[in-house]
Amino acid sequence: MDQDHDGSRRLETNGHGEAASALRLLQAASGRRLLAMHALIVVVLLATAQNYDGSIHPISHWIVLVAYALCSLGLGLAERWDRNGKERTGSGFASRRAEGLAWASTALNAGVAIYVEIEHLLVGAAAGFDDAAGAVSKLPAFLLLLQTGLTMRVSHTVAFAAAVTLAWSGTILLAIRQEALLGPHVSLSDEAPALLTFIAASFVVVDGVRRLRGAVTMALRLEHERTMLARFVPGSVAVELAREGGLGTVRERHACLFALDIRGFSALTREQPRQQVVQALLDIRALAHASVTQHDGIVDKYIGDGVLAHFLVGSPERQARAALDAALTIRVRLDALNQKRRMGNLPPLAITIALHAGHVLAGVFDDGLRAEFTVLGPAMNMLARLEAQAKSEDLALAASDDVVKLLAGRLPPGLRTIRAAANDAVTESAPSLYAITHEVPVPA
Repeated sequence: MDQDHDGSRRLETNGHGEAASALRLLQAASGRRLLAMHALIVVVLLATAQNYDGSIHPISHWIVLVAYALCSLGLGLAERWDRNGKERTGSGFASRRAEGLAWASTALNAGVAIYVEIEHLLVGAAAGFDDAAGAVSKLPAFLLLLQTGLTMRVSHTVAFAAAVTLAWSGTILLAIRQEALLGPHVSLSDEAPALLTFIAASFVVVDGVRRLRGAVTMALRLEHERTMLARFVPGSVAVELAREGGLGTVRERHACLFALDIRGFSALTREQPRQQVVQALLDIRALAHASVTQHDGIVDKYIGDGVLAHFLVGSPERQARAALDAALTIRVRLDALNQKRRMGNLPPLAITIALHAGHVLAGVFDDGLRAEFTVLGPAMNMLARLEAQAKSEDLALAASDDVVKLLAGRLPPGLRTIRAAANDAVTESAPSLYAITHEVPVPA
């Protein structure tokens, strides 16, 4: 299974940028709620200004209120204009401008949160100040911390939290040295716990944003891995392989290997018309492919009248059982195919299937011209030798002792293994070969 180099290269290069692009889309989606969150803060500032009823710096409140509202409106319009421009041009400059707008929004939020808290500490309420007014003065800091975190920008959240914490703690330290600076009814014993609460909330939000970004990045990486693998392997197998770490890079892993060969194909090519030979070959390939993929296997390649496949999903035991099930399914479908061939006065087809298991190098091999998903290693070489031995002994289904050990106690009812005779073509270090056949009933 191979792929043209340009296509695979695009997948590889795009894969690293897909996560960042998707995160930018999520950040843009949260940015569209920017005006709503800023409008809420304006309402809070408006409530604070009315609460003081003109008794304490009413002009400063209204100035900040108007300035914040205008800046928020300007940022919202600029963000929308930038988004529309990026959709039209797709330029990288638009992305940099969007990041600049995000930093401007963070600075604006930090500035208004700092102002409200410092104004409360150093001015306070001359009369009628209560706990509700104090809570309102702290609300912008917590709301804007949450809003900054929801942009999924860790650096922005850290910068906002650090700026507010430094300004808040600096004001408290200044007030400790000059207590006269504190506004009426403002107590440091109340402000210190509030500051600690904000710091704790900042750690929670920053950690949550970091974890959320990590989870989103991981999910996008797995989806990209699945998409890339789907170019080479069936979709269901791609999902499983992506969950197990994927095969985008070549690495060693266990596999159950599968080789199918048509017995007597050379004679068939001499005795049958070319069209019939081609049709027979295509029929075998079709039923082999359908059976292998049905059992979560991967058809590696077709070589002449042979089929190479491998099973990589799950534990070694699961791989061996899947390979055996695929082989048994092929035999059932081959019987049905041969019935049709007999009805058409065509000779039946016979096949040999050999199974082996071992560790291989598996993944996408890219030589710069073509990308191919395949497996390599001594186990593949041994599979070819075992298949040749099985074919020479006229075995329909054979497996190495590695596979038989993995199948121990898991053979379907009615099947048994019989050790095949040794072959000089296979060295002493090679695994033994077993025929998998139906049990012969014992006469009564």
